[in-house]
Formats: sequence, C-alpha cells, structure tokens
Amino acid sequence: MTDYRVAPGEAQEDQVTAAIEKFTSQIPSSVYLAAALASMGVSVAYKAQKKTDMALFIGQWAAPFLILGLYNKMVKQHGSDAAINKSL
Repeated sequence: MTDYRVAPGEAQEDQVTAAIEKFTSQIPSSVYLAAALASMGVSVAYKAQKKTDMALFIGQWAAPFLILGLYNKMVKQHGSDAAINKSL
C-alpha cells in the first residue's frame, strides 16, 4: 500500500498562512476560551428571553471559538513550518 503522508519539511506554507499565524499567535489562548464561554452565556440569556432561534445561533459559536483556540495553541508551540525553521 502506498504511503501518501507528507513528511516533515516536505511542504511549506505560503506567505498568507505565515502572516495569519504571526498575527493570531499574538492573541492569548484565554481570549478564545473567554469568547466561547461568553457565547454560551449570551445564548442562555436569549433562551431565558424565549428567543430560541437567536439562542441556538449564538450558542453554536462556542465550538468554533474553541477550535480556533486549539489552532492558536498549536501555532504557538509548533508553527506550520517548525521542521523547516529548526533546520535553518
């Protein structure tokens, strides 16, 4: 069976990705956690006001905020081109 995985250092990210990572790595990871918790709180407030559609809409923001927080943490620890940068 053929192995199609990309080896470390085999592919490089483009300048757009590098610019995004440079900007987002400056944001503390706790900001994403706070945004997720805030969206849950706002969702509960809308639900208490019987605005169910808005409560569901806002409540669904929590997962993307947490995923962005994970991405942010991984960029800080590893970076997209960490294997290439270590060899330079």
